[in-house]
Amino acid sequence: MDPYLPNHPQEPVLVTIGDIHVTATQVITPVGAFPLEGSRWVAVDQVGVERRIPSWAVIATVVGFFFVACVSLLFLLVKEQRTVVYSTQVTVVGPQGQTYTTTVPVGSPAAAADIAGRLSYVRALGSA
Repeated sequence: MDPYLPNHPQEPVLVTIGDIHVTATQVITPVGAFPLEGSRWVAVDQVGVERRIPSWAVIATVVGFFFVACVSLLFLLVKEQRTVVYSTQVTVVGPQGQTYTTTVPVGSPAAAADIAGRLSYVRALGSA
């Protein structure tokens, strides 16, 4: 169990997002706890663009080099571009204005979807 969780009898932690823990009635952060009801949650994906040579272009260059050396090197000019999510920054604002922000590393699209699902669950808990 994390050292900053209160030591008194407590509700079970339902959701953890980074170092933010959420019970049925409160949000617990390293700097303090506040009520879940009335809290606002914001998530921002930290994204980047990755450019690389696709593997098929490298293979075509190697195979084609034995037949037409100069032309096959043109395959190395092919670039593939994709958007990559590196982390998600989650900010929670409590009912009295308490604010806490944490950055959660994301290693895959499934991990980014998991964080989004956790946030949806927390928002539903707070509005119930």
